[in-house]
Amino acid sequence: MASVRKRNWTTKQGEKKTGWFVDYYDQHHKRQRKLFTRKKNADAFALTAQLEVRDGTHVAEPDSVTVAAAGNLWITTGEAAELERTTVEQYRQHLDLHIVPFIGKVKLAKLNVPFVRDFADKLRAYGRSPTMVKYVIRSLGSLLADAQERGLIIRNPVHELRSRRRHKRGSEHHERRGSKLKIGVDTPTPDEIKRILQVVTGRDRVFLFTDIFTGLRASEMRGLPWKGGIDFKKGELLVIQRADRFGQIGKPKTEAAERTIPLPSPVVSALREWKLACPKGLLDLVFPDGNGNVEYLVNIVQRIFWPAQIAAGVTGKTVNHKGEPAIGPKYTGLHSLRHFYASWCINRKVDGGLELPPKVVQQRMGHSSIVVTMDTYGHLFPRADDSAELTEAASFLLS
Repeated sequence: MASVRKRNWTTKQGEKKTGWFVDYYDQHHKRQRKLFTRKKNADAFALTAQLEVRDGTHVAEPDSVTVAAAGNLWITTGEAAELERTTVEQYRQHLDLHIVPFIGKVKLAKLNVPFVRDFADKLRAYGRSPTMVKYVIRSLGSLLADAQERGLIIRNPVHELRSRRRHKRGSEHHERRGSKLKIGVDTPTPDEIKRILQVVTGRDRVFLFTDIFTGLRASEMRGLPWKGGIDFKKGELLVIQRADRFGQIGKPKTEAAERTIPLPSPVVSALREWKLACPKGLLDLVFPDGNGNVEYLVNIVQRIFWPAQIAAGVTGKTVNHKGEPAIGPKYTGLHSLRHFYASWCINRKVDGGLELPPKVVQQRMGHSSIVVTMDTYGHLFPRADDSAELTEAASFLLS
């Protein structure tokens, strides 16, 4: 049984203090004591501790490890599970640069929902962007989940915080998290794509041509092999591998990412011609660097995609390295071309698209779930009661 006792004492400075001690024995029959400044908090802890001791899950604060120690175990778990090198590296950066400097010395037993909220506030106060704060808190949740599985902590306050927010806001929470994908803002318009393809030549044209009409991720484009990746007879592209940020060839992002994409005949012809001039290498890549190795993403973006946009007049306002106003590429990342491919698959045939159903779009994009497809592109699908269909239905009733 856990008992709550009030205690009064005087500090060395002569200050009188009042507190409530919780005395109890843990499941290992070891006596534990914890001090609270408010009786209701002591009572709540006593009840919780009693239930946890009964279930054999209680972790006393003196026996709890620090966040930093749990973080090292978390990284070890990721490496043992053979997570992608880029994923483990990101986890390590979040741990070393954002988590340990602020809360590394704190013991896991002291973490709760208010503590996590305060940690997020501190990150923002010290200049972390909203996106970075979201990613770091997500990593902290993963760290605590690993600690939970190891029996180092009973509850995961990050998951509890998310659960409360979902319960409080319901579906509105998801609707407010970010704005919808916008054509001409997040993804090029058909006219911009035409202009880009008109100004590029050689390898650059084949690369952009292929990416535009397949929607491959940048890692999939960089790791695309000739053998097993391009089927000229069937006119298909098969995603069987990818290249990570470090140039390592590995399996696609998910099982769903392993997919077959039909190629338009102009793309097949362009690839067939490019194969004759493509640099040879042991990796047999379709778009390697000059030595036949994996091309760096930054080279593709800054030496192919950005110059193509500027030459085509697809530009926007930016700042140069001196912080002065300048004109630069309108779309900074290759993912905008992936978004375009999705919109092209979705658009009506009368508007120059393929008008594919959602499930087929999911398969073409390599999404692990139809939910991902609809959350990202659902607003682009034409409604059944739009334009001509609506007019035709009304005319039928009025005739």
